Amino acid sequence: MAIGLVAAVCVALLTRWLGGGTEGWEAAVARTGHVPEGWPAWVLSTGELLGDLFVGALKAVAPVLVFALVMAAIAQHQRGTETNIRPVLVLYLLGTFAAALVAVTLSFLFPSELVLKGVQKANEVAPGGITAVLRDLLMKLVSNPVQALANANYIGILAWGLVLGLAFRHASDQMRTLLNEVAEAVSKVVRFVISFAPAGIFGLLLVTLLSPDGFSQLQGYLHLLGVLLGAMLLVALVVNPLIVWTRIRRNPYPLVITCLLESGVPAFFTRSSAANIPVNMALAKKLGLHEDTYSISIPLGATINMAGAAITITVLTLAAVNTLGLQVDFATAVLLSVVATLGACGASGVAGGSLLLIPMACALFSIDNDIAMQVAGVGFIISVVQDSAETALNSSTDVLFTAAVDQAQKR
Repeated sequence: MAIGLVAAVCVALLTRWLGGGTEGWEAAVARTGHVPEGWPAWVLSTGELLGDLFVGALKAVAPVLVFALVMAAIAQHQRGTETNIRPVLVLYLLGTFAAALVAVTLSFLFPSELVLKGVQKANEVAPGGITAVLRDLLMKLVSNPVQALANANYIGILAWGLVLGLAFRHASDQMRTLLNEVAEAVSKVVRFVISFAPAGIFGLLLVTLLSPDGFSQLQGYLHLLGVLLGAMLLVALVVNPLIVWTRIRRNPYPLVITCLLESGVPAFFTRSSAANIPVNMALAKKLGLHEDTYSISIPLGATINMAGAAITITVLTLAAVNTLGLQVDFATAVLLSVVATLGACGASGVAGGSLLLIPMACALFSIDNDIAMQVAGVGFIISVVQDSAETALNSSTDVLFTAAVDQAQKR
């Protein structure tokens, strides 16, 4: 993805330098109101094509991905598992929900806005507070499953995935294995689409940089990235230590710092919670944790403990809300935190998984799917840093909360 970023900046700078002719780029754009004709316009149209193809592919695969992953994850649940690691599960869910609340708070304090197409159209369907949001939510829950997939109704998709997943818990092992393989097949399709991210990012960023106020738009991206990283740091260094303290009742920072250094740093560079499982297992053994606990909780945490993903979903969704000028009350913001928490639990196993779940959260505010996927596209532009920081927070928290529960039981 970094290749796409660097290439887009280089091509944009070169086009702005050479494409304005004798009068210069800024003067030519100011006089005509658009990119100069000739090869600069061809460069812009190429960027638009690459960006539109990438966003279109994401829009096509995202509904099927959410449906398959949620249904398979629920169906694979084994009875009795939660009784062994229930305190860890509670911390996982509490930490993810707290992270979403932190993201909501920072998004209100430092609101981000993006440059998106079709803002006027989306603004016409602004919800009228929590009552309207809940009514719309209930209507989407009872949508026909085929229509939900076809219309990218993520609330309906999530509901049908949960219901069918619960039903398939009682199916044969072969059927549940089949569901798991279907989810893996869809994940491979998503990974194939994501493999074209450098080209897609190149196109999306190139169009931004060649627009009349292109480089000023980068300030919005940097502001958005600052809110994301600020929320993740606040969770890692304040919220998580507070949660750990409630369990161990002593200074949590030695344990927090150990987990960040020995788990978070490797995860930052691998950008994969699954790939960091062996690292966390080794750290858990080094910390002297009970093997029967961490052998289950750490792989499970790599699947459902997604505080960083909850932050990403919440911040980018509220950036879309701010861009469209929608008003969000406190109750709706809490509801968004719940949806982000649930969505984050299904974001594992796929590169950029949290970004593909943004439309599900945007559906709370009746934001058009085209707008939501543009927001996801912005997320991919900043994902070089965002995804690394998100994975570092997610993975280090897996072993941190497991250690907190284990040490609390030994007190």
